[in-house]
Amino acid sequence: MSMMQEFKKFAMRGNVVDMAVGIIIGAAFGKIVSSFVADIVMPPIGMLIGGVDFADLAIVLREATADQAAVTVAYGKFIQTLLDFLIIAFAIFMVVKGMNSMKKKEEAAPPAAPPKPTPEQELLTEIRDLLKNK
Repeated sequence: MSMMQEFKKFAMRGNVVDMAVGIIIGAAFGKIVSSFVADIVMPPIGMLIGGVDFADLAIVLREATADQAAVTVAYGKFIQTLLDFLIIAFAIFMVVKGMNSMKKKEEAAPPAAPPKPTPEQELLTEIRDLLKNK
């Protein structure tokens, strides 16, 4: 088997395709959550605590000079990223919780009763039992 055929067989398996779709949707979801936090959640919070823009919150370790940029610790951006993470983690938790509850419902469902034997099967069983007893 050539390398290309082997790669094609690997890439077309269901798990690989599912994983790729999950990664793409996850990246898009991450961008949506980042925008939600930066553009919708943080401005009202900043307004409530005195008109602060969280993206600008930083501790200056060294001032900018003519030939060097300032060295800062941007803790406001960190707070936004932390909120992004918490929202994404909560969303993933809810998805996993939903999947687990669906699995529990499947496991809790009683198994289907075996089908009733046909009249022919009953007759054959009776004949077998009679022959056994002889």
